[in-house]
Amino acid sequence: MASNRTTEKTKNTETETSTEAKPSSFSRLFHRNGHEKKELPPVKPQGPPKSVWREYFESAVVTVIMALFGMTFIVQAVKVPTGSMQNTITIGDHLLVNKFIFAPGKSLSFLPQREIKRGDIIVFKYPGNPYDPKRDDRPDNRPIFTNYVKRVIGTPGDRIRIKGNNVIVNDEVVPEHHIAAREINQKAPLEIINDPPRKPGELYDVYYKPGTEDDASDYDVFQGKDEITVPPDSYFVMGDNRNNSEDSRYWGFVPRDLVIGRAMFVYWSYDESAPDTGFSIIGDFLFNTRWSRTGKLVK
Repeated sequence: MASNRTTEKTKNTETETSTEAKPSSFSRLFHRNGHEKKELPPVKPQGPPKSVWREYFESAVVTVIMALFGMTFIVQAVKVPTGSMQNTITIGDHLLVNKFIFAPGKSLSFLPQREIKRGDIIVFKYPGNPYDPKRDDRPDNRPIFTNYVKRVIGTPGDRIRIKGNNVIVNDEVVPEHHIAAREINQKAPLEIINDPPRKPGELYDVYYKPGTEDDASDYDVFQGKDEITVPPDSYFVMGDNRNNSEDSRYWGFVPRDLVIGRAMFVYWSYDESAPDTGFSIIGDFLFNTRWSRTGKLVK
């Protein structure tokens, strides 16, 4: 009897063991035939191990390549050395230029590109002065190598006239906000004498010395003509400091292929008219930097 009971107990145990449910596993659902996937042994890196200096060198090369790509196709930093755009842009302003927005070729609608239009402030390579070549002998005014910053007044096909302090494009006076100002010195911003209320449509400021009146006959590019026409793929540009700007009135038009891009904002501005602080270079940087102009949009 004891033997039969032992046999029965053994059979019941085997039955319970064989019918016991195994815990579920998501991995069994995705492995063929429910078998566990065997992990492959780790792959050893090929070649000798990289040194710290090699990793730094490779990182530096990648950084330089990315910087060169950005400077070539996207943005460029320029410094403003002259006062032709005072007070819109002051001497000592360092600008970032958007090169992509005016990229050559046909503009694509899904990209942030567009054509150059009147009122844009552009950076371009100085084309040279065919009316007075001797002015191009200065080392700081070399054609093609020197960058200029001016405002676009005329686009291809526009007819330009100058009468007094008014610029007339296609028989309509360009709506500019005229401000009377005078120069304190060659590097300081202009001193405002009279700033009348802005009229509707006057989107930007231009500065004139009090009592001055311009005329087309004063400029070489007109050569006795009352009106000139901007040729194809070219632009007529002027500085906002109208009495102290060498621009299209003197040397002609800017070819499209010399345009670098559109001035975006000031990333740093140093007051070159300020005296030395006496606290070395660091002191001059801290106290002569125009911190209020940092990040200022150019428009």
